[in-house]
Amino acid sequence: MPHVAFIGLGRMGHGMAGCYLEAGFSVAVWNRRAKAEDLIARGARWAASPADAAEGADAIVTMVADDEASQTVWLGIDGAGRTAKAGALAIQCSTVSHQHALDLAKALQDRGLTYIDCPVTGLPDAAACGKLTLLVGADTADLDKARPFLAPIGSTIRHFGPVGSGTVYKLINNLMGAIHIAGLAEGLAIAEHAGLDMKLVLESIASGVAASPQVLRHAPRMVARDYSGASFTAALRHKDAAYAVRLAEQLLQARPLVGAAAVEAYEKAKAFAPDDDEAKMIELISQPRDG
Repeated sequence: MPHVAFIGLGRMGHGMAGCYLEAGFSVAVWNRRAKAEDLIARGARWAASPADAAEGADAIVTMVADDEASQTVWLGIDGAGRTAKAGALAIQCSTVSHQHALDLAKALQDRGLTYIDCPVTGLPDAAACGKLTLLVGADTADLDKARPFLAPIGSTIRHFGPVGSGTVYKLINNLMGAIHIAGLAEGLAIAEHAGLDMKLVLESIASGVAASPQVLRHAPRMVARDYSGASFTAALRHKDAAYAVRLAEQLLQARPLVGAAAVEAYEKAKAFAPDDDEAKMIELISQPRDG
């Protein structure tokens, strides 16, 4: 029976870990125990640390918040990289900075692990039923080795090239999402303050050329001020957009104007409501300004 260590049981990771159990894998999980209780009841082993989880695992999968958390769970005092067996797959599903992905890959490869750069796209419901899109950066042979461990969590694999390339695309994707959502919030705030019929506005948006999936998902929620079922917070979007802009500055040798504006907008949204759904951006924009 293949054995997986799953580290990070947030909105996405919890469902992903459950998919491995459903697929018949032996699974060790690490996070706060309260987040793992139902997984334990379904047969998972709760580990005391990432290092404990990784012992004997054929693959270690991480889904944590940022570079700092990733560094800790892989290379910290109790990190998975300290106990993982040679040849094990290190599958990084977290959205991290490009440089961190490269540095972590080298550190884990030096320890004999096979690193798979594998950020994901999809909402928590897709994570829970194994329908995520996996954005992979890896050698082709390494990806082939990893496919049996990717199949339970993803219905689509997009292989962008070597390690780091999956993260490049994920950062592009999330930066564009930040721009769409911030622009939508501004547009809807203008419409509301102008006294437009918001039902008609929503109908027009849905049938118009700006109707991206992000816009279609968030427009009704913004108008209704209904942020229930939060899937992505302002703090996480700010982090991803900031990583993307840092990468753009390196590659383009200039600060990207639109991306930088999105980072600034989300920096304010992070201060305003860091742990709320990012759709709450509209309340920040709609607030009256002093002066």
